[in-house]
Amino acid sequence: MKLPASARTLLRLVLLVQCAALLAVAWALWRHGVPPWAALAAAFLAVALVRLAINMNNFAMAGRVNGTGSGVPPERRLGLRAWARMLAEEFGASMMTSSWHIPRGRARMAVYPDSVHVPVLLVHGYGCNSGFWARLTPLLDRAGISHAGVDLEPVAGSIDDYVPLIEAAVAALCAATGAPRVTIVAHSMGGLAARAWMRTHGDARLARLITLGTPHHGTALARFGPGENAVQMRRGSAWLRVLAASESAAARGRIVSIYTVHDNIVAPSDSGHLAGARNVALTGVGHVALGSNPRVLAEVLRQLPELHGEAA
Repeated sequence: MKLPASARTLLRLVLLVQCAALLAVAWALWRHGVPPWAALAAAFLAVALVRLAINMNNFAMAGRVNGTGSGVPPERRLGLRAWARMLAEEFGASMMTSSWHIPRGRARMAVYPDSVHVPVLLVHGYGCNSGFWARLTPLLDRAGISHAGVDLEPVAGSIDDYVPLIEAAVAALCAATGAPRVTIVAHSMGGLAARAWMRTHGDARLARLITLGTPHHGTALARFGPGENAVQMRRGSAWLRVLAASESAAARGRIVSIYTVHDNIVAPSDSGHLAGARNVALTGVGHVALGSNPRVLAEVLRQLPELHGEAA
């Protein structure tokens, strides 16, 4: 089956399917004598439990991959309470992102002429759009940091096809702000797309690339995803090897890789560690929650360079 070109359309279709399933379950319960409101509540709970089971299965699959010896160090393993807290946060983040932010998300630009920071381009990951940044953009607005988003489409296309979109967004942000460089903040596949943009267009207009949960060396779970981009993100893919071979030490030095050792999508978790980059490994955060976790957002803001210090 061919996927829609945009994540917005895709997630709206998924929501329709979930609503249809919810109503079907509620109707069946009502036919068996359950009061209407109780039937609706039970049906909503059933759909939520299915979504929770998907999240738990992702953690289980990632855990099996990490169990091969290239995953979570013993000193970073979580207790039951911390693991449950992480699961709850990841479940809430994935529900809000896929059911609210992405179906409504559209790329936008905000320019603050008096900002002391390098403007920020936000690049989302696989199966998402600019709605993923719903928790970061208000912080950028509050800090008066100019920023823009870009929607990578088609949703199942090649990562190389996203390079012109990023180039156009960089050019537009530089033109709107008058800044010679931008900082790119990218989640998951977006970090690979940004690195592909650097390979094609160089890093002269890049102050810093901050990646969140990017599978720099691929992820074993990509084999379950549709699309050419999922094939490119498979562990040890030829595309990833060519990308890595194209990068200079200077280019790697502009990258900050923030990743979580408990990632439920990128596995093994050490795929987030990129040689030559500044690596920040976090504990107790899931993959989607990287876009909303307060510790992660605080670290992103801390890494944003100022205009007078961008060369450093």
